[in-house]
Amino acid sequence: IVCKPFVELRLVFKYKILKHMKHFSVLFLLLISAMILGSCNSKTKQKQEAMQKPNIVFIYVDDLGYADVSAYGAKGVSTPNVDNFVANGLKFTDAHCSAATCTPSRFSLLTGTYAFRNKAAILPGDAPLLIRPGTPTIASMLKSEGYATAVVGKWHLGLGDGNVDWNGSVSPGPNAIGFDYSFLIPATGDRVPCVYLEQDRVVGLDLDDPIQVSYTTPFKGEPTGITHPELVRMGADTQHSQAVVNGISRIGYMTGGEAALWTDEEFPFVMNEKSNDFIAQNNDKPFFLYYSFHDIHVPRLPHPKFIGQSEMGPRGGAIVQMDWCVGQIKNMLEKHGVLENTLIVFTSDNGPVLDDGYTDDAVEKLGDHNPSGPFRGGKYSAFESGTRVPTVAYWQGTIKPGVSDALMTQTDLYASVAALVGHHLSPNEAPDSMNMLHAWLGHSEQGREQMLEESFTLGLRSRNWKYIQPLSPTQEIPGWMVNKNIETGLMKQPQLYNLKSDLGEQINLADQYPEKVEAFSNALKAIVNRSSERSE
Repeated sequence: IVCKPFVELRLVFKYKILKHMKHFSVLFLLLISAMILGSCNSKTKQKQEAMQKPNIVFIYVDDLGYADVSAYGAKGVSTPNVDNFVANGLKFTDAHCSAATCTPSRFSLLTGTYAFRNKAAILPGDAPLLIRPGTPTIASMLKSEGYATAVVGKWHLGLGDGNVDWNGSVSPGPNAIGFDYSFLIPATGDRVPCVYLEQDRVVGLDLDDPIQVSYTTPFKGEPTGITHPELVRMGADTQHSQAVVNGISRIGYMTGGEAALWTDEEFPFVMNEKSNDFIAQNNDKPFFLYYSFHDIHVPRLPHPKFIGQSEMGPRGGAIVQMDWCVGQIKNMLEKHGVLENTLIVFTSDNGPVLDDGYTDDAVEKLGDHNPSGPFRGGKYSAFESGTRVPTVAYWQGTIKPGVSDALMTQTDLYASVAALVGHHLSPNEAPDSMNMLHAWLGHSEQGREQMLEESFTLGLRSRNWKYIQPLSPTQEIPGWMVNKNIETGLMKQPQLYNLKSDLGEQINLADQYPEKVEAFSNALKAIVNRSSERSE
């Protein structure tokens, strides 16, 4: 039996609860709404902060000459996607990679340091990582500023510590120097191992069929381009006539890893897919994508869909394929809604080369096309075409379309990007890089006053004057380089050219202006002897 006072008290309490339930519900809903609104505001604030730092994409083409795209004067091939960037971005007419060969240019691009300071040269496929862990890179710098970072494509900066086990963790590599994600052609398309490397592992490797690589000794029973010429579908010189993969003989020897071997013709589709995945996964934050093309490096094996779309055979097909990839990158950025907040720099790692080890009709089918345009030389060369490359800065709605004649170098992208994202450079960071953001964005045509160029010697530009330092008496050029546009006979003497009146560098004025030669020589020595710390 429940006592009456208790029952009455319970009824009164129940009545009061019911009476105020409506108020409790309103308060509860307001509290939940405030929490949701706070969360949304937080996400909006994060997104606004991310938008203040633009995404950055470097499209780094391989061996693309100054005039290898339509907007720079190409004949016999059409590049509508690159031309679209040129028409709607800033076209540079005097922009340079830092060196006339690939490894040094890549080193300087990523570190803001002249390659000669690290004795950077064309690396063999089994070289250790050239950029040592702890060295500041543009990737590590951007990562410190909240960027997601990735490299997709050709690497050729070495891997590991000099004794790589391709069947395990291949490290250190890009992930040790600032890249969150990496998907690589480990060295070059014409070097073994002919496998993809994702993060630090070979893609698709069957450990029951381990990979072995040697750059000195052939593996017993494995065919080479010399021993089994019937297996190759493209002729090659002796250097490129070792291991045979996908019907192409390469530099170096390889055995095993059958399930992991690449198919050259699939490069653009594989690399585009990996780039798209990275953009899709990181479009809610600022990101940096270093997309390093294999095209138009040898062996030139464009996918069948691009064959016959130019008048220049495989090299022309590779240019068409490269252009298609550029269009796909823009489409990716548009699809993910980030194109307007993305700075894109399109350029090349060095000047053009035709015959570079394979018989692919690059010379025979050239026609009226001149990959170097009005300039002398090409890849490997100290002349202008060794480093003067097509370069476009594109940022929809931010960079006004136009043409810039500013003297520019890729070495300065590090400091310029740092300025863009508000990063203060430390004394040991990017010592040779200068902040040229005003010129990259088209706010000024004031570029470098002096610009160093690297090849098998050093050159120095000062506005329209160019000096090429003679080779040292003991310096030797490898025999395979003799016919690579470097003209070693001339390299034994100082050279001085006035590009304003002699764009093709045909008249050496060194004897007429000995005082200029001495001034240039002293200026070069000062750069070489300067401390590796920043001078700014």
